[in-house]
Amino acid sequence: MKIKWYGQAAFRLLPDTGPTIITDPYTPDVVGYAPIMDPADLVIRSSDDDTAHCRSDLISGSPEVVNGLEVAKSGGPVIAAGVTITAVEAAECDDHPDHDVPGKSGMSKFTLDGVTCAHMGDMGNDVTDAQIAFFEGTDVLFALTGGHPTTSLPDLQRIIEHARPRLIIPMHFRTLTYKPRSQFWVETFLDLYDDDQIDFALGCEAVVTAGSLPDSTRILVLDYARANGD
Repeated sequence: MKIKWYGQAAFRLLPDTGPTIITDPYTPDVVGYAPIMDPADLVIRSSDDDTAHCRSDLISGSPEVVNGLEVAKSGGPVIAAGVTITAVEAAECDDHPDHDVPGKSGMSKFTLDGVTCAHMGDMGNDVTDAQIAFFEGTDVLFALTGGHPTTSLPDLQRIIEHARPRLIIPMHFRTLTYKPRSQFWVETFLDLYDDDQIDFALGCEAVVTAGSLPDSTRILVLDYARANGD
């Protein structure tokens, strides 16, 4: 499976077998990252009302669209494009700088090419036991590593220590393109780990397979895609 990071919480997952998935597509003018030009068969978005996470209408290919919040509220899995998706409800932090009322969202989990992936969406609430339990069995965790207004790093570490994902891919942190002063650079998260636990992809894409997953947790840092797609 090839994984591509566009920026913010938007990824493309291109499996050897199964549908191409894009997660949490953004509004380019809102977050500053390049427009997403790649098509998809399935879009999984954490909500339907956050312009930094919900713009499935900007994705080509006539994809099926799944709202993680709706899946979480339904209480059971849904199947879309042949993929079984589960979700747990989350919320923004109470003091979100852009929203007077904390928005609701869903964190999702699904399996492609034998690799179980979990995406943290836009969670900003204090982590709950139910949310921690949701991440059990995760192979690849797309993790919110920028801190406020998303989940705090101590809460993220509680999730990681319980779920023990084999690979963590950071997202939603401060970059040279996306520069909210309240968000950490990725180095703040990386400082929690030894250097020999961290890999850098040297680009916006990496190949992850069930056979290549490490035995113990490692961090894989991707660069964000530029306007030319690289």
